[in-house]
Amino acid sequence: MVDVVLKLSVRDLVHADLASCGWAGSDHHLVGVAEQLVRARIGEIDYLAVCATTNIPVAKGGVDYQVKEGVGTLWQLAVHPALQSCGIGTFLVEAAELRIRRRGLRQAELGVEESNPRARALYERLGYVAYGRQPDAWDEQAPDGSLRRYETMCTLMRKELA
Repeated sequence: MVDVVLKLSVRDLVHADLASCGWAGSDHHLVGVAEQLVRARIGEIDYLAVCATTNIPVAKGGVDYQVKEGVGTLWQLAVHPALQSCGIGTFLVEAAELRIRRRGLRQAELGVEESNPRARALYERLGYVAYGRQPDAWDEQAPDGSLRRYETMCTLMRKELA
């Protein structure tokens, strides 16, 4: 068995990163992320990149400050599939929480698909508590390039930040 240690850093995701983020979703998804980066420039959101020493993102995710007053809402959290279960998701969520606290806010929220128990278990380990359910939907790109509507049910979770 070989242990590999990654030195991680977090920074703002920038448009130039998108070319190396194909692991995070389809071209359609990455176009949406690019649109969100405009909101980041005006301070409505933070969009984070977790990078190893190569400065190439291995995880990404956003914090939206416009969803609910006084709350940072985490969304579009993703870790490179080959690096999942290595602590990178924890690093990403903790970095997002730090951004929320730096804005003077004391509450983080997120929605996790009910079909994703691994993600929910991570959020519970990090102190998030379920408080409701809500349907969600978005357009996703099919293998043939067409768009289709994806519908899901999410568990809403929150955490009080110290």
